[in-house]
Amino acid sequence: MALRFASLGSGSSGNGLVVERGRTRVLMDCGFALSETATRLGRLGIAPRDLSAIVVTHEHTDHLGGVARFAKRHAIPVHLTRGTALSLPLDFPASLVRFIDPHAPFAVDDLLVEPFPVPHDAREPVQFVFGDGAARLAVVTDLGMSTPHVEEKLTRCDALVLECNDEAALHSGGSYPKALKERIAGRFGHLDNDAAAAILARIDCTRLRHLLAAHLSKENNRPELAVGALAGALGCEPGWVGVATQADGFAWREV
Repeated sequence: MALRFASLGSGSSGNGLVVERGRTRVLMDCGFALSETATRLGRLGIAPRDLSAIVVTHEHTDHLGGVARFAKRHAIPVHLTRGTALSLPLDFPASLVRFIDPHAPFAVDDLLVEPFPVPHDAREPVQFVFGDGAARLAVVTDLGMSTPHVEEKLTRCDALVLECNDEAALHSGGSYPKALKERIAGRFGHLDNDAAAAILARIDCTRLRHLLAAHLSKENNRPELAVGALAGALGCEPGWVGVATQADGFAWREV
């Protein structure tokens, strides 16, 4: 049984990514409305009842916004840190909550899930590495700055979905208010293309078979700029680097 993954969509209007091994299917984040989530899952050939669990990175609306209604409607367990859980609705069933330690791996049936803490402006944010003992997929979509611990988790992965939120020049000259610009560019904001490329240059990518740029800003980035930065860091052809779009995410990839 191979490990495979696909994106429902990625960006400030909503995020979701499915990881599958055999009959185990885990949804990472859900920033879409109830019907939209089902529609996007349907594109991948998945029904809500097929999901084993939802894992959540942090409480921002584009990641947590659709989790409570979707999980409650379909009785799906939700794994998240205690800090993130503070943003769940008060009437969310306690029976569906699974608290996680940001430093402790846990299993969801056939998948091993490794959370790791990241610098981001949220209560107790994490990102995740998913594995099956043979292959590893790392997903990092909200990261203000890299750390040695983050890079340790990303090194020697077989697949990597990496935030490329903005192009610095477009961001600084864009229309966002000054305070928002400073938050995004700060240590607890988001990675720009150059910062993402710098991470790739520092980690061991010898096993990397899939690389996808994610969480691109609609106003302050362009897919070709993100792809160019990552391809430059890897020394590969730009066509080898994929992009997770807001509208369509990306189709199944197998590790």
